[in-house]
Formats: sequence, C-alpha cells, structure tokens
Amino acid sequence: MPIYTYEACDPSKGCAHCRAGFDVLQSLRAEPVTVCPSCGAPVERVISVPNLGRSEAALDDRAKAAGFTKLKRIGSGEYERQY
Repeated sequence: MPIYTYEACDPSKGCAHCRAGFDVLQSLRAEPVTVCPSCGAPVERVISVPNLGRSEAALDDRAKAAGFTKLKRIGSGEYERQY
C-alpha cells in the first residue's frame, strides 16, 4: 500500500500536525483524506518524490555477486573490464 502525504489547505487554520504535513498509509482504492484527524481542518494530498529503491552501486554489487561482468566503453569499439 502506498503512503500519502497530506498538508493543511490553509496553514493559518490548521494545527501543528497538519501544517507540518502527515503521512497516511492507504490502499489505492481508499478515498483521500479531506480533514485533519487532529483538528478537522481541510487538508490536501501533496505530490512527493517517489522512492525508486536501489542505487546504481547496489545494482553493480548484486551483478558482481551473481557472476556478471561489467564493461566500460573506453573508445570506439574498445571496452575495459570493470570486474
């Protein structure tokens, strides 16, 4: 299930909880939260950066552990073995 972030629509009318933003674990089919659970002020869903997971270095480590070879291009038709 995804985690959605919500913030107060009007920060001057919200409490500290919704002004700073709060996360809610919801299913994709669940209706969006419309009011702050602490103070009842109107809130809206905030678009945030997704977490895509692994870094390239972690993928390289997994490939090396699985026995794959990584080649780096050093020129036209020339490659150098990385591991």
